[in-house]
Amino acid sequence: MKSKTILDKKSFELTISRLCYQLIENHDNFVDTALIGIQPRGIPLANRIAKQLGQILGKNDLSLGNIDVTFSRDDFRRREHPIVPKSTKMDFIVEDKKVVLIDDVLFTGRTVRAALDEILAYGRPREVELLVLIDRRFSRHLPIEPNYVGSTIDTMATEKIKVEWEELEGKDRVLVQRK
Repeated sequence: MKSKTILDKKSFELTISRLCYQLIENHDNFVDTALIGIQPRGIPLANRIAKQLGQILGKNDLSLGNIDVTFSRDDFRRREHPIVPKSTKMDFIVEDKKVVLIDDVLFTGRTVRAALDEILAYGRPREVELLVLIDRRFSRHLPIEPNYVGSTIDTMATEKIKVEWEELEGKDRVLVQRK
């Protein structure tokens, strides 16, 4: 499989920093805002965003959680191999809060739809926004668009976007993989 790096470590860091400042412009001090990473690959991004926002704002009390969407997916029973659920960590309710859902790659929109269903178990948010590191904009199955985008990558259906995290793979970068 051929790979091409589209975001290296430096670009990766700059992109996350830019996303943080865009969030600050719209959410000020984050009093009524909750950041929620979508399992599994949105968690490292949500953690990085929360950490950097905490440093910029001088706060360590941001509402940060993660949500597993396994049982809300519309393809849950259609897969060849069963999906193994991950843990959900939501120690707050989202009732009347602004929620920022965070994921690494927006592809078809189906994971985001499932996350919206899951969020309702924790209250009815006032507003829901979507932040993604990579937007594959021409691949939607659902009419979902992100509010915050790190990079927009136009790819063919046969190509795959792989986000590597220093915490998981030992290196920060984004690759386009071709067969």
